[in-house]
Amino acid sequence: MLNRKSWNLLSGGRHFVFVGAAAVAAAALAGVSLVAVHPLRAADHLDPPARTNIGAASDVASDIADIFLFGDASNNINLVMTFAGPQATGVLPTYDSNVVYCIHIANAGDPTIDDVVIYVRFGKDPTGKWGVQFLNVPGAAGPIVGAVQTPLTSGSVQAEAGLFDDPFFFDLQGFNDTKASGKLSIMSNRNFFAGKNDTAMVLQMPRSAIENPGHPISVWAETRRIAGS
Repeated sequence: MLNRKSWNLLSGGRHFVFVGAAAVAAAALAGVSLVAVHPLRAADHLDPPARTNIGAASDVASDIADIFLFGDASNNINLVMTFAGPQATGVLPTYDSNVVYCIHIANAGDPTIDDVVIYVRFGKDPTGKWGVQFLNVPGAAGPIVGAVQTPLTSGSVQAEAGLFDDPFFFDLQGFNDTKASGKLSIMSNRNFFAGKNDTAMVLQMPRSAIENPGHPISVWAETRRIAGS
Protein backbone atom coordinates (compact mmCIF):
# COMPACT_ATOMS: atom_id res chain seq x y z
CA MET A 1 0.00 0.00 0.00
CA LEU A 2 1.44 3.35 -1.00
CA ASN A 3 1.35 5.91 1.75
CA ARG A 4 0.98 9.23 -0.03
CA LYS A 5 2.10 12.19 1.96
CA SER A 6 1.04 15.71 0.97
CA TRP A 7 3.55 18.52 1.20
CA ASN A 8 2.01 21.97 1.01
CA LEU A 9 4.26 24.89 0.14
CA LEU A 10 3.21 28.51 0.12
CA SER A 11 4.62 30.81 -2.54
CA GLY A 12 3.42 34.04 -4.05
CA GLY A 13 0.03 33.80 -2.40
CA ARG A 14 -0.75 30.51 -4.14
CA HIS A 15 -0.94 27.20 -2.28
CA PHE A 16 0.17 24.17 -4.31
CA VAL A 17 -0.10 20.54 -3.25
CA PHE A 18 2.67 18.15 -4.26
CA VAL A 19 1.63 14.60 -3.42
CA GLY A 20 4.50 12.44 -2.20
CA ALA A 21 7.12 15.17 -2.63
CA ALA A 22 8.49 14.59 0.86
CA ALA A 23 9.67 11.18 -0.26
CA VAL A 24 11.98 12.85 -2.74
CA ALA A 25 13.40 15.35 -0.27
CA ALA A 26 14.03 12.71 2.39
CA ALA A 27 15.24 10.12 -0.14
CA ALA A 28 13.83 7.35 2.04
CA LEU A 29 10.52 7.71 3.85
CA ALA A 30 8.81 4.71 5.40
CA GLY A 31 5.71 3.73 3.48
CA VAL A 32 6.49 5.78 0.37
CA SER A 33 7.99 4.16 -2.69
CA LEU A 34 9.33 5.62 -5.91
CA VAL A 35 10.00 3.22 -8.74
CA ALA A 36 11.53 3.44 -12.20
CA VAL A 37 9.62 1.13 -14.53
CA HIS A 38 11.81 -0.57 -17.17
CA PRO A 39 14.88 1.65 -16.53
CA LEU A 40 16.94 2.43 -19.63
CA ARG A 41 20.44 3.75 -20.15
CA ALA A 42 19.12 6.27 -22.65
CA ALA A 43 15.91 7.31 -24.37
CA ASP A 44 14.66 10.27 -26.36
CA HIS A 45 11.43 11.62 -27.83
CA LEU A 46 8.63 9.03 -27.83
CA ASP A 47 10.69 6.25 -26.25
CA PRO A 48 10.01 3.55 -25.27
CA PRO A 49 7.13 3.00 -27.71
CA ALA A 50 5.48 0.55 -25.31
CA ARG A 51 4.89 3.49 -22.93
CA THR A 52 4.36 6.38 -25.32
CA ASN A 53 2.56 4.97 -28.37
CA ILE A 54 -0.52 3.59 -26.63
CA GLY A 55 -3.23 6.12 -27.43
CA ALA A 56 -5.16 7.76 -24.62
CA ALA A 57 -3.17 5.88 -21.95
CA SER A 58 0.17 7.12 -23.30
CA ASP A 59 2.58 8.08 -20.53
CA VAL A 60 4.03 11.12 -22.28
CA ALA A 61 4.52 12.91 -18.96
CA SER A 62 7.38 10.50 -18.20
CA ASP A 63 8.89 10.72 -21.69
CA ILE A 64 12.16 12.67 -21.64
CA ALA A 65 12.92 14.52 -24.86
CA ASP A 66 16.31 16.24 -24.40
CA ILE A 67 18.54 17.78 -21.77
CA PHE A 68 20.76 20.77 -22.57
CA LEU A 69 23.57 22.35 -20.55
CA PHE A 70 25.44 25.45 -21.69
CA GLY A 71 27.24 28.46 -20.27
CA ASP A 72 26.88 32.14 -21.07
CA ALA A 73 28.94 35.34 -20.98
CA SER A 74 27.67 36.14 -17.47
CA ASN A 75 29.31 33.02 -16.04
CA ASN A 76 25.97 31.28 -15.56
CA ILE A 77 25.05 27.70 -16.32
CA ASN A 78 21.78 27.21 -18.19
CA LEU A 79 20.11 23.82 -17.84
CA VAL A 80 17.04 22.80 -19.86
CA MET A 81 15.15 19.52 -19.67
CA THR A 82 12.32 18.92 -22.14
CA PHE A 83 9.69 16.19 -22.05
CA ALA A 84 6.29 15.21 -23.43
CA GLY A 85 7.10 16.14 -26.99
CA PRO A 86 7.21 16.89 -29.76
CA GLN A 87 3.63 18.17 -29.75
CA ALA A 88 1.88 20.16 -32.45
CA THR A 89 1.16 23.85 -31.89
CA GLY A 90 -2.01 24.24 -29.87
CA VAL A 91 -1.54 21.14 -27.71
CA LEU A 92 -1.55 22.07 -24.02
CA PRO A 93 1.52 21.42 -21.84
CA THR A 94 1.72 18.09 -20.01
CA TYR A 95 1.76 18.08 -16.20
CA ASP A 96 1.44 15.05 -13.92
CA SER A 97 1.68 15.32 -10.15
CA ASN A 98 2.68 11.66 -9.87
CA VAL A 99 5.87 12.01 -11.92
CA VAL A 100 9.18 13.06 -10.38
CA TYR A 101 11.76 14.61 -12.73
CA CYS A 102 15.34 14.00 -11.58
CA ILE A 103 18.30 15.93 -12.97
CA HIS A 104 21.61 14.37 -11.93
CA ILE A 105 24.84 16.38 -11.82
CA ALA A 106 28.28 14.79 -11.42
CA ASN A 107 31.27 17.08 -10.81
CA ALA A 108 33.76 15.04 -8.75
CA GLY A 109 35.48 13.13 -11.53
CA ASP A 110 33.22 10.10 -12.00
CA PRO A 111 30.57 10.92 -14.64
CA THR A 112 28.44 7.94 -13.56
CA ILE A 113 27.99 8.96 -9.91
CA ASP A 114 25.84 12.00 -9.16
CA ASP A 115 26.95 14.57 -6.62
CA VAL A 116 23.78 16.65 -6.85
CA VAL A 117 20.23 15.63 -7.77
CA ILE A 118 17.63 18.28 -8.59
CA TYR A 119 14.01 17.15 -8.21
CA VAL A 120 11.11 18.77 -10.04
CA ARG A 121 7.41 18.17 -9.37
CA PHE A 122 4.11 19.62 -10.57
CA GLY A 123 0.99 20.16 -8.48
CA LYS A 124 -2.31 22.04 -8.47
CA ASP A 125 -3.59 24.85 -6.27
CA PRO A 126 -7.18 24.75 -4.90
CA THR A 127 -8.50 26.44 -8.05
CA GLY A 128 -6.99 23.75 -10.28
CA LYS A 129 -4.13 25.87 -11.61
CA TRP A 130 -0.79 24.14 -12.03
CA GLY A 131 2.36 25.02 -10.12
CA VAL A 132 5.91 23.69 -10.11
CA GLN A 133 8.38 22.87 -7.35
CA PHE A 134 12.18 22.69 -7.78
CA LEU A 135 14.08 21.03 -4.94
CA ASN A 136 17.82 20.94 -4.17
CA VAL A 137 18.86 23.45 -6.83
CA PRO A 138 22.48 24.58 -6.32
CA GLY A 139 22.61 28.31 -5.62
CA ALA A 140 18.95 28.57 -4.57
CA ALA A 141 17.93 29.82 -1.14
CA GLY A 142 15.58 26.85 -0.71
CA PRO A 143 12.72 25.16 -2.59
CA ILE A 144 11.57 27.13 -5.63
CA VAL A 145 7.78 27.10 -5.88
CA GLY A 146 5.34 29.03 -8.05
CA ALA A 147 2.99 29.02 -10.99
CA VAL A 148 3.96 27.37 -14.27
CA GLN A 149 4.88 29.52 -17.25
CA THR A 150 6.17 32.12 -14.79
CA PRO A 151 9.79 33.22 -14.14
CA LEU A 152 10.73 32.29 -10.56
CA THR A 153 13.74 33.43 -8.54
CA SER A 154 15.41 32.06 -5.42
CA GLY A 155 18.82 33.21 -4.27
CA SER A 156 20.99 33.43 -7.38
CA VAL A 157 18.84 30.97 -9.37
CA GLN A 158 16.15 31.64 -11.96
CA ALA A 159 13.70 28.91 -12.92
CA GLU A 160 10.65 28.39 -15.10
CA ALA A 161 8.55 25.45 -16.27
CA GLY A 162 5.93 25.37 -18.99
CA LEU A 163 5.45 25.05 -22.72
CA PHE A 164 8.34 26.01 -25.00
CA ASP A 165 9.30 25.66 -28.63
CA ASP A 166 11.28 22.45 -29.14
CA PRO A 167 14.91 23.62 -29.51
CA PHE A 168 16.19 20.46 -31.17
CA PHE A 169 16.98 20.21 -34.90
CA PHE A 170 16.54 16.93 -36.75
CA ASP A 171 15.87 16.05 -40.38
CA LEU A 172 13.80 12.89 -39.92
CA GLN A 173 13.19 12.43 -43.64
CA GLY A 174 16.91 12.78 -44.37
CA PHE A 175 17.71 10.32 -41.61
CA ASN A 176 15.31 7.73 -43.03
CA ASP A 177 16.59 8.34 -46.57
CA THR A 178 20.16 7.90 -45.36
CA LYS A 179 19.31 4.58 -43.72
CA ALA A 180 17.53 3.34 -46.83
CA SER A 181 20.13 4.42 -49.40
CA GLY A 182 23.39 4.47 -47.48
CA LYS A 183 23.97 7.97 -48.85
CA LEU A 184 24.05 10.91 -46.46
CA SER A 185 20.83 12.83 -47.13
CA ILE A 186 20.51 15.18 -44.12
CA MET A 187 19.46 18.71 -45.13
CA SER A 188 19.84 21.81 -42.98
CA ASN A 189 16.61 23.40 -44.26
CA ARG A 190 14.37 20.49 -43.26
CA ASN A 191 13.57 20.26 -39.54
CA PHE A 192 11.10 17.71 -38.20
CA PHE A 193 10.84 19.67 -34.93
CA ALA A 194 10.00 23.03 -36.52
CA GLY A 195 6.79 24.46 -35.08
CA LYS A 196 6.54 21.76 -32.40
CA ASN A 197 6.53 22.24 -28.65
CA ASP A 198 7.69 20.43 -25.53
CA THR A 199 6.87 20.87 -21.90
CA ALA A 200 10.12 21.91 -20.27
CA MET A 201 11.89 23.07 -17.15
CA VAL A 202 14.58 25.73 -17.37
CA LEU A 203 17.17 26.62 -14.73
CA GLN A 204 19.85 29.29 -14.68
CA MET A 205 22.40 29.13 -11.88
CA PRO A 206 25.89 30.51 -11.23
CA ARG A 207 28.64 28.34 -12.67
CA SER A 208 30.30 28.41 -9.24
CA ALA A 209 27.27 26.63 -7.73
CA ILE A 210 28.04 23.37 -9.55
CA GLU A 211 31.61 23.81 -10.81
CA ASN A 212 34.38 21.76 -9.23
CA PRO A 213 37.71 23.05 -10.63
CA GLY A 214 39.65 20.40 -12.48
CA HIS A 215 36.65 18.16 -13.07
CA PRO A 216 34.13 18.06 -15.93
CA ILE A 217 30.42 18.56 -15.28
CA SER A 218 28.25 15.64 -16.38
CA VAL A 219 24.46 15.87 -16.44
CA TRP A 220 21.77 13.28 -17.08
CA ALA A 221 18.07 12.98 -16.33
CA GLU A 222 15.43 10.43 -15.46
CA THR A 223 11.74 10.33 -14.63
CA ARG A 224 10.15 8.30 -11.86
CA ARG A 225 6.48 7.51 -11.42
CA ILE A 226 5.13 7.08 -7.89
CA ALA A 227 4.28 3.43 -7.33
CA GLY A 228 0.58 2.75 -7.69
CA SER A 229 -0.15 5.87 -9.72
